[in-house]
Amino acid sequence: MTRYIRRAAVFCGLLLFALLVNATRVQVLHADAYDENPANRRDTIARYRQPRGDILVDGRPVTGSRDTREHLRYERTYADGPLYAPVTGFASQEYGTTLLEHTEDGLLAGTDPLLQPLPLWNDFTRSRNAGGDVLTTIHPAAQRAAYEGLRSRKGAVAAVEPSTGRILALVSVPSYDPELLSGNGAAARQAWARLNADPDKPMLNRAARQTYPPGSTFKVVTAAAALDAGVVTDLDEPTDSPDPYTLPGTTTRLTNESRGCADASVREAFTWSCNTVFAKVGVATGLADLTATAEGFGFNEEGLRVPFPVARSTFDTTMDRAQLALSSIGQYNTRATPLQMAMVAAAVANNGHVREPYLVERTTRASGGTVSTAGPGRSRQAMYPSTALRMRELMRGVVEEGTGTNAAIRGAVVGGKTGTAQHGIGNSGTPYAWFVSWAQNDGDAEAKVAVAVVVEDAAASRREISGGGTAAPIAKAVMEAVLKP
Repeated sequence: MTRYIRRAAVFCGLLLFALLVNATRVQVLHADAYDENPANRRDTIARYRQPRGDILVDGRPVTGSRDTREHLRYERTYADGPLYAPVTGFASQEYGTTLLEHTEDGLLAGTDPLLQPLPLWNDFTRSRNAGGDVLTTIHPAAQRAAYEGLRSRKGAVAAVEPSTGRILALVSVPSYDPELLSGNGAAARQAWARLNADPDKPMLNRAARQTYPPGSTFKVVTAAAALDAGVVTDLDEPTDSPDPYTLPGTTTRLTNESRGCADASVREAFTWSCNTVFAKVGVATGLADLTATAEGFGFNEEGLRVPFPVARSTFDTTMDRAQLALSSIGQYNTRATPLQMAMVAAAVANNGHVREPYLVERTTRASGGTVSTAGPGRSRQAMYPSTALRMRELMRGVVEEGTGTNAAIRGAVVGGKTGTAQHGIGNSGTPYAWFVSWAQNDGDAEAKVAVAVVVEDAAASRREISGGGTAAPIAKAVMEAVLKP
């Protein structure tokens, strides 16, 4: 009898060992395959079993979670969804995540290993931490001023703090309500189809993901390159520039919208935005020096993230002299995001130094404990400090007596540059209206804000576009919001 009991015990032991081996095979060797199997919904159910962490602006959540009592229990909600959509993106049970909802997904969903009380704790307990929170750098008054300034016009605004690179505003119009996509039912699918079919592309983040010809705002880069290279030494010396100017090696004549541009000094040409002068100055500066300065500002940079990816702003490095002339006034193949042009204005205000922009100030656990903190990113020198000083003079002249007077703010020092960007086949499209600027209160040691505004559907009249009728008042409102005590 004892022998049979012993055999039964051994057999049971072998069965137990086989079960352990099989469990190990399933949970270790084939775990990834089961996790990635579309039929396995356990991770999806667990993901929506608890509220998602929040994205905050100035300490106030602009996101939330709604208990649906359904299988996928919690759906994402948004306060002022269209206002903050270019910052938050969306978190959808059906279509995934974008922008901050995507780059900070691990923390917001509670799966980030940094949220675990001990290393590998959740792997053993099969538990999930409460989602953490993301505190942004956005200035709520500046964000709203930009959004309301654009109103129903198509365009974008980006604003940064020059000394740190903190992004203060990131606005794109038309916008959309991310909450419409949060669920997984028919309403979400209908909203998705409608938004994707909209020719105005409301889900496109125009401030960071769309590039435009920068037009005359690029003259900031051209002037800085010419000053750094020593091609221009006296801002008030006549430039011997014909009007019209024949592009080198061609019979194409470049003209001006402004009068009095023939032989104008660089100061006069910058103040009144003379194309002929800056085309000629760009050619004299040369492709190598102009490329070096443009890349110092951030053009052609790969992989910029804030933390979500930013579209690459481009300056062609293989041009002939005629193409260089056009690129020097922000045309030909030159393209920039509004965020890039805000960085250009910020570099002028920050003594020639460009701070890498960032959007997340701090991340925290649900309990409030800090997970990570940000600070000023890497800095590079786009121009000599002496050049930046002279560029501030030029930009102040635009606002004080030139094409950007509508951006002037009482009690503040403001510098700016207007721009009109031609586009379309044969320049047939309605010109884009641009304005880039920086501002500081009287008596302050440094600028508090740099702004770039682009309006896609402005009036075609140059007076309306570059004279501040469209873009400059929006920039003014954003700067006032930041400067207000």
